[in-house]
Amino acid sequence: MKNRTLNKKIVAGKYKGVSLKLPSKAITRSSKSIVLESFFNTIQFEIIDSTFVEVFSGSGSIGLEALSRGAKKVIFMEKDSEALKVLNLNISLTEPLACEVIRGDSFNNISSVVNSLLHVNTKAYFYIDPPFSYREGMEDIYDNMIKMISSLPMNVVRMIVVEHMSSLKLEDSIGIYELKKRKKFGKTSLSYYGA
Repeated sequence: MKNRTLNKKIVAGKYKGVSLKLPSKAITRSSKSIVLESFFNTIQFEIIDSTFVEVFSGSGSIGLEALSRGAKKVIFMEKDSEALKVLNLNISLTEPLACEVIRGDSFNNISSVVNSLLHVNTKAYFYIDPPFSYREGMEDIYDNMIKMISSLPMNVVRMIVVEHMSSLKLEDSIGIYELKKRKKFGKTSLSYYGA
């Protein structure tokens, strides 16, 4: 019988093979390996020395993969207390000094992340993987996400990537950002936006 502890390994880079813990599936939903691989194949060398923001980070597996592949700084945004414990444990296995954890509601905290990026005159990759809207209490999550994306000033954004249900039809433009690419992986899709 398989061991039921939920884990995921970092795929490539300086922390390749490090085993990350995952929170309970009732709390978060881990990105599929094929989605992760496609995303990192798309941004490949651009990630090196960049700043990466993982909104709704859960275990932090995307942000830590970015760190492993050469990102200079990763900002994690998460509000669930169990997920935060797992996230902090996973960060401790890599490079804590390159990581910043913003605790609390991502929609409320996005302005402080934007201000800190503006303060250091840095553009970042924003990876946004919200809880699916069919979860209880999450009915407005996509509307709020679209408002959040629209609020991001162009001078802090290198790229915005949304991981979402394929059944959700995101517009070709959100605020000043235009859809550059969309890839579908069964029930999950990645939509890439840029100015």
